[in-house]
Amino acid sequence: MPSWTHNLQGLLNLFLQSHCPLCQRSTSDILCQYCARQLQNCGQKNPCASWQGAVPIFGWGVYGGSLKRAIAVMKYENQPNIARILGAWLGEAWLLHSPQPHTQILVVPIPMHQQKQKQRGYNQAALIAESFCQTTKLKLNLNGLERVRETQAQFGLSMSEREKNLAEAFVVGKEFRDRCTSTSVLLVDDIYTTGATTKSAVQTLHQSGIKVLGLAAVAIAIKDQHTSTTKQK
Repeated sequence: MPSWTHNLQGLLNLFLQSHCPLCQRSTSDILCQYCARQLQNCGQKNPCASWQGAVPIFGWGVYGGSLKRAIAVMKYENQPNIARILGAWLGEAWLLHSPQPHTQILVVPIPMHQQKQKQRGYNQAALIAESFCQTTKLKLNLNGLERVRETQAQFGLSMSEREKNLAEAFVVGKEFRDRCTSTSVLLVDDIYTTGATTKSAVQTLHQSGIKVLGLAAVAIAIKDQHTSTTKQK
């Protein structure tokens, strides 16, 4: 290879390098190899461990450590591409461990209030759902739910306060209002913690006669990792 070609390639590689949003190392990918490996280590061996009860939960990883940090950076440091990576990993896990492999499913992300989404610039749950559906080839309805009431942050609230906070926060989207679906809905969100958000969304869909299969979440808060006993969201 002529020296000028080699030098040009080196210059191009330098400009193509970016910085990992989690550690600031130089990388040609969205995440550096080290951070990607650390995140993948957060994945659960059995994502279906909480696929039970009134609202079954499919959880890719445990909410803590590197995964908790990545979700915070994704949401609060303008890093939407992290959502696309996590959505793809959630989709890969669904393909490998799907509790309902032969069921027709319509994927609906948990929505943000319009004002909050305008401030952030994106809804991370919607980006996760898009990537999830690209991986699984499941059908996506981005606007199956609408958030019509801006709620206060759930952190620090008791369970009863969370439920009151989210009461009547959602309505079904226009497409469902115009034509109710007989296909089961799989909700998608970034985090499953106490269950209040999921419960409110499920109640809204059930009131319109829409069956909810469960929730697929990137991260699930686990009370005891040895027994896989989860909190409700």
